[in-house]
Amino acid sequence: MQGLFITLEGSEGAGKSTNLAFIHDYLEQAGHTVVQTREPGGTALSEHIRALLLGHEYDGMASDTELLLMFAARAEHLAAKIKPALAQGKTVLCDRFTDATYAYQGYGRGIALDRIATLEDWVQGSLRPDLTLFLDLPVELGMKRAGERSAPDRFEKQQLDFFDQVRHGYLERAGQQPQRYRVIDSSVSLEQVQAQISTVLSDFLQSR
Repeated sequence: MQGLFITLEGSEGAGKSTNLAFIHDYLEQAGHTVVQTREPGGTALSEHIRALLLGHEYDGMASDTELLLMFAARAEHLAAKIKPALAQGKTVLCDRFTDATYAYQGYGRGIALDRIATLEDWVQGSLRPDLTLFLDLPVELGMKRAGERSAPDRFEKQQLDFFDQVRHGYLERAGQQPQRYRVIDSSVSLEQVQAQISTVLSDFLQSR
């Protein structure tokens, strides 16, 4: 039996790390064998590519280079980790996936969405997440939280208008794909965020 593929997306400072752990525990308590991973990354080679993408050594990287590196890391991740786990009936929980590429490289960098879609079809074939949770909050609040957490990576150093476009991209995709996307209000307390997540996961698992 093919496993479930669940992805978590979020604006900067939305609390992905904390809520990823919560989702992992929820799924395990529901009887799922969970493989938790992240993008870019997830395998040794893909983590090397992640370091290139998030580090400051190549701050002037061309947008097309960034896009192609994202999909190179994703191709390896799918072949070496995600697809084998799904084939074994496991539930894959991934911190970001191709929706992030549409949001950051498409809406944020301005790369044509149909070019991203071509790469998505080539690298993923028909594989898409079964469920995507998007942790949403106002950009200014998210950047304030992110700034209190750690030093900014190459993406977090972008201007606010970049992140406004990223958020707009996520919300537009959520509106286009309501059967897969669930938008979580992440501006409220952690307890309220996780109550929303619990409701979404409960409904989703009961529908399978």
